Amino acid sequence: MARYIGPKSRISRRFGEAIFGPDKVLSKKNYAPGQHGNNRRKKTSEYGLMLAEKQKAKYTYGVLERQFRNLFEKAATKSGVTGEILLQFLESRLDNVVFRLGLAPTRAAARQLVSHKHITVDGKVVNIPSYSVQAGQVVAVREKSKSLEVIDAALAGFNHSKYPWIEWDESVKGGKFLHMPERADIPENIKEQMIVELYSK
Repeated sequence: MARYIGPKSRISRRFGEAIFGPDKVLSKKNYAPGQHGNNRRKKTSEYGLMLAEKQKAKYTYGVLERQFRNLFEKAATKSGVTGEILLQFLESRLDNVVFRLGLAPTRAAARQLVSHKHITVDGKVVNIPSYSVQAGQVVAVREKSKSLEVIDAALAGFNHSKYPWIEWDESVKGGKFLHMPERADIPENIKEQMIVELYSK
């Protein structure tokens, strides 16, 4: 599947948030990109705000439109709060779980680890970033890849108690996906209800 490979600072400046991780450009230029980015006073419409929220979620999790819509439609068929279920589906993606485990500094780096066959699920190599991790499954680094410097650097000083839905196990250099996270435990600044309203139009 294709993915966004353009300038990430430009996207972060558009939303005013470091959605791809620490951003030096954003800290210096905390306004929209472009020649008139610092002078924009135009009021955004309600539709524009909803669209921006969807775009932010897509960029944050590295998902393109078709896959994002498929996840939304799947979430809409489940009983419960659709927006929260959508975020749970995004959080259970393998590349995101690898990122949450601290095995990679960013989701893009986690996606690369998965694609390059460095990650296993229940002991079997899985190289599909969008793979949906289920409760009870163990996501870990492949035995041959445990000495990778990029993984050691990412793990250095990482707080494994940040996410209560994942249980870290140092012996396998990975962790168990205990259950879908509650909305309060998902740190992303996303107004999921606006996404639901957008798709409901």
